[in-house]
Amino acid sequence: MLVSTCNWQIIEDFLKSDDRCVLPIGCTEQHAYLSLSTDSILAEKVSLDAAKPLKIPVFPVMPYGATPQFMAYPGTITLRIDTLCRVVEDILDSLVHHGFKRILIVNGHGGNSPLANFIQEWKLAQWKAGRDDIKIKFHNWWNAPKTWAKVQEIDPVASHASWMENFPWTRLENVLQPTEQKEMVDFDTLKLSNPEEVRELLKEGNFGGYFSRSDEEILALWQVAIKETRELLEKNW
Repeated sequence: MLVSTCNWQIIEDFLKSDDRCVLPIGCTEQHAYLSLSTDSILAEKVSLDAAKPLKIPVFPVMPYGATPQFMAYPGTITLRIDTLCRVVEDILDSLVHHGFKRILIVNGHGGNSPLANFIQEWKLAQWKAGRDDIKIKFHNWWNAPKTWAKVQEIDPVASHASWMENFPWTRLENVLQPTEQKEMVDFDTLKLSNPEEVRELLKEGNFGGYFSRSDEEILALWQVAIKETRELLEKNW
């Protein structure tokens, strides 16, 4: 249930019988020949696909994240970590105010990983305030155990902007994908590089691996991701 298709009365009625919701978080950054919004598209869609049969509200995806290394690629937008955390804090505070107590954050961007520690701090503050009924799960959908195992089963050479992010809904019309397998970047060098050096090192932006694989393989991966995300909504709160 996408919140942008709801009015406030629908959410109020939902909260009379359930207190779960999903907050997708993405990024706007280069993804080689794929959409700049790839991380946001995937975080929101896996959230919606997982939550649909459960009729749990999915809030609009947060489209910006922390991605300073890609600032030499036009179209990339980066937030400071402090800004990212403050925005998420305000969102969580708002959700809790309205009565949501079990919140699944579905993250689609590796650069947002500092949020995981920040959320633990936020939960500690809630506990100190006597709100030990608030439960937050932080889910990196693409490298969660079952989804990552499926990636490795299909092709262990997979990375940012490679085949594992190349879905029908992240591709651009009339943009051709290279057919070769790209050698994996040296991550030690990448970590030491400034944005201009990152662009020179990566060229089009893929970290390594084939740019695309068959839709049969990629859609099989997607089904695993949906199931794993849905299980987080259903179990172990």
